Amino acid sequence: MATKTGKQNIVIKKIEELAKDVWNTISRLKQPELEMPIRALSNVKYDEKEGYFKIQDRVKLRTLTASTIKTFAQSLRMMGLSKSLIEAEDIATKREAYYVSKNWGDARFKEQPESDTVMDDIEAMMRVNREQIGFIPEEKGGDVAGKLIVIDKDQDTGKEIKIDCTKFGSGAYSVPSSVEELRFETNAKFILAIETAGMFQRLVKHNYWKKSDCILISMGGVPTRACRRFIRKLADDKKLPVYVFTDGDPYGFGSIYRTLKVGSGNAAHINKFFCVPQAQFIGITPQDIVDYKLPTHPLKDVDIKKIKDLIKNDPFIIHHKPWQKALKQMATMKVRAEQQALAKHGLNFVISDYLPKKLKDQKTWLP
Repeated sequence: MATKTGKQNIVIKKIEELAKDVWNTISRLKQPELEMPIRALSNVKYDEKEGYFKIQDRVKLRTLTASTIKTFAQSLRMMGLSKSLIEAEDIATKREAYYVSKNWGDARFKEQPESDTVMDDIEAMMRVNREQIGFIPEEKGGDVAGKLIVIDKDQDTGKEIKIDCTKFGSGAYSVPSSVEELRFETNAKFILAIETAGMFQRLVKHNYWKKSDCILISMGGVPTRACRRFIRKLADDKKLPVYVFTDGDPYGFGSIYRTLKVGSGNAAHINKFFCVPQAQFIGITPQDIVDYKLPTHPLKDVDIKKIKDLIKNDPFIIHHKPWQKALKQMATMKVRAEQQALAKHGLNFVISDYLPKKLKDQKTWLP
């Protein structure tokens, strides 16, 4: 990947080229078009060797017509805002970008989802991530505790700062929105990515990272891009295995784990950098529910629909028969279980029994 300055120059050049092309087309009295890849599971391919959802060739055209003039104008204004941010070495949250549009007259957005969609289209059109075009998410990247020193820079002096993730007491280090410049020091044996903040806090409270020589990362549900990039960068730089511990439900399987491991259809243009192909699933499986006699909740209609959709349409699930088998087993059982259900056997059963056994027995893992 290019240096920061190189990235900025490349993005600015792309924006200028797109703008010139629109201008030249209009000058010839023709209708300008903006070509964007279709961001959906229907336009991705999963190859286990590549390890992520790779975007395919289907595109959509945004043509300047009477009916599309507003969306077309919004796209150009958003590109203009991006260019200004990059040149000023500034940033804007997605929410701030929405409010900036209130100065765009008839091109302003009525609601933020409209703004977010246009921003994502531009990101995909230029095949970069939104941080490279100056926009950052509101949500933080995730929490980290354990055997890791993060090497960052002081924003004022540019001097190196070493952040020891073992020194936060009952708290944790928060992953920043941009992680590209971070470096790491660690002698940990693995990374454990955890779905829920509650389970993360239990493992931190009882120093599980010390007992197991690991790094704990709280994903807080579907991991943010920053969290995914942090895990990927850390795992690549330090050659660490990544184990993922989620609830035993279709959302934990098909949204949280799948997104971390291979990416999503919506962000297929950047999955290459924001997924963790080396991730392996050691979370609650349908068989765990049976073996550990876990308390359960009945599947909701939305869960059943999710299972059917994953089996039929998700390229990752379609590729891996063990996942199809697990989802069909869950559908037959008609129940789901949370990580915290392990507390039935004692509050710290997850530390004393479940995780040690899981880590030793790869037959219980899912791909």
